[in-house]
Amino acid sequence: MTGASSPALVDRFGRVHTDLRLSLTDRCNLRCTYCMPAEGLTWLPRSEILTDDEVLRLVRIAVRRLGISKIRLTGGEPLLRRGLPELVTRIHQVDPRIGLSLTTNGIALARMASALHTAGLRRVNVSLDTLRRERYTAITRRDRLTDVVAGLRAAQAAGLNPVKINAVPVRGVNDDEIVDLTEFAIENGYRMRFIESMPLDAQQEWDRDSMISAEEILDRLGERFTLAPIERRGNAPAEEWRIVGTPSTVGVIASVTRAFCGSCDRVRLTADGQVRNCLFATEESDLRALLRGGAHDDAVEHAWRISVARKGPGHTINSATFRRPQRPMSAIGG
Repeated sequence: MTGASSPALVDRFGRVHTDLRLSLTDRCNLRCTYCMPAEGLTWLPRSEILTDDEVLRLVRIAVRRLGISKIRLTGGEPLLRRGLPELVTRIHQVDPRIGLSLTTNGIALARMASALHTAGLRRVNVSLDTLRRERYTAITRRDRLTDVVAGLRAAQAAGLNPVKINAVPVRGVNDDEIVDLTEFAIENGYRMRFIESMPLDAQQEWDRDSMISAEEILDRLGERFTLAPIERRGNAPAEEWRIVGTPSTVGVIASVTRAFCGSCDRVRLTADGQVRNCLFATEESDLRALLRGGAHDDAVEHAWRISVARKGPGHTINSATFRRPQRPMSAIGG
């Protein structure tokens, strides 16, 4: 996966970036309480969203010139992107060795899983914060739990394995289901991941006191399971543990309390073509303007490299100097 130039996408601290988080839309068909308000969030105009051809051009540059070897499709909700299986096919054809995955809320997964696997998708992460229908409706403001469960089964049957479940435990909301969700994953052959809540909600109401920390998650899991740490983490955001007596693992992504910035290999591209060198970046680099202005691939590559080169040593969530990004998570892409 190399082009004429050196493929390494390196920042000033020597971190090599090989993982592209590619957002396909800022739109979502849920309104999760920890992510966005019930009403009033304005979506990007469709004219500002990258076209399929623009997405493909940036993917080619990323893979062939910058050494990207993993691409995760995100949103908003990426399954809302029109013609998604065809776009996945085209991305896969850029280089079939790309590790191509997708993060979704799972609502439309039952009808799309097989087509996506055929197109070249290999793995999915599905967001699921509760197993209780009334609670799911309260959290997401939509009564779609049965669709998500069906989507998980369809993904597994289609071969999008391992199917991972992402849950954000919030104090007083769903933190009493940490063990229940893990048992559900064990019973069905999924892999459970818990994510600390982060200050990326559109309404800017995030409260540290409501966050369930990695330590607390592990304490609660330890009351039910025996956990054995898995040492080989590499650049993965999740710390993992083997659940003794089962074939399953459980992971915790602790962006707030156990920051893993020192090994970060991720770069993000928003649905409107902005490079973000960190999830919590307060500055972006506009690649869409270059594309639509007739720039050569050399200029696009240079702008991308400059953006990553300027990446800081880490986010500053635990510092008094921390500033929230202006974009919420739905507009950044996870």
